[in-house]
Amino acid sequence: MLSVMNLSFVPLLLAVGALTLDSSKAEYDYFQYHPMEEISSWMAQMAKQYPDVVTIVDYGKSYENRTISLMRIGLKTDAKKKAIWMDCGIHAREWIAPAFCQYFVRQILQTYKTDAKMEAMVTNMDFYVTPVLNIDGYIFSWTNSSTRLWRKNRSPGPSGDCYGTDLNRNFDANWGTIGVSSDCNSNIYPGRGPISEPEAQAVTYFVGSRKEDFLCFLTIHSYGQLLLIPYGNPDFTASNYDELMKVGEEAAEAIWKVHGKKYRVGTSPAVLYPNSGSSRDWARMQDIPLTFTFELRDNGTYGFQLPQDEIQPTCEEAYSGALHIITYAHDKTFNGAAATAAALWTMLLVLGVNLM
Repeated sequence: MLSVMNLSFVPLLLAVGALTLDSSKAEYDYFQYHPMEEISSWMAQMAKQYPDVVTIVDYGKSYENRTISLMRIGLKTDAKKKAIWMDCGIHAREWIAPAFCQYFVRQILQTYKTDAKMEAMVTNMDFYVTPVLNIDGYIFSWTNSSTRLWRKNRSPGPSGDCYGTDLNRNFDANWGTIGVSSDCNSNIYPGRGPISEPEAQAVTYFVGSRKEDFLCFLTIHSYGQLLLIPYGNPDFTASNYDELMKVGEEAAEAIWKVHGKKYRVGTSPAVLYPNSGSSRDWARMQDIPLTFTFELRDNGTYGFQLPQDEIQPTCEEAYSGALHIITYAHDKTFNGAAATAAALWTMLLVLGVNLM
């Protein structure tokens, strides 16, 4: 997407960068942007505060050897559980995405003891949430105003005089076929080959090694107010295209009801532009049924530099949309299973089978 340079960024960066976090002493502010060190401290604090439901899982290393971690949120049971995936911050400059992941976690933790539906979902499923996937790039985007719009990771290119691969072009899903550039200086450079980057490798291994567990794969981006479904290459159509569109349209309606913001739904070629190698497409190719890319606010007024006063409404509406998709995935799996069992039980009774 087109970059929008905002010269007001410099004082904003200085103001936000000067903030410190000690979440054990002060309430965490979910409606400001946080640097990586504060997000990491928040993650640790949530695990300490909610030990019955939050576990930190380290599942990879970035190019610059930083640990990639996720929060597994779910009540511990003896049963094998299904799972929901969410990652944020695959593109460094999209700061609203990590802000949303943190808000999403907060909402689960604030409701799972009081809301029967959320309690059922954290009992039946584990939520795997990565607040910042592209850690190196995210930290680099906080360095100064000249790096604020950095998108890619920080691995060196093949010539040694350029840096970064677009991690959302690096997955093994029609890799390198459309919507990419062979110029390693480009923002859509897909890397030397599919899953050449350690960050993409981490997701591929972690999700791929337990792909049968995942009902839903959500990857959070900005901007454009879109819900994208597979596939980015127009030569391919998802086998459950109609279901994805239906669920996506319902999620967009849920989003609209919160603050009146309209999100468009469709494949990337239909509503944005063709692309290949996305994590969304890769996840669908792994037979994870419900895979969506969220493109959060806005439509270009502020672009990647969404003001902090837009964080709260953006998170509120996006949470409503994400919750709809997740609830649909949960109910399709668990309510359907319960209904099937009940129908079988009734049939046996009708046939006079001795059930004792």
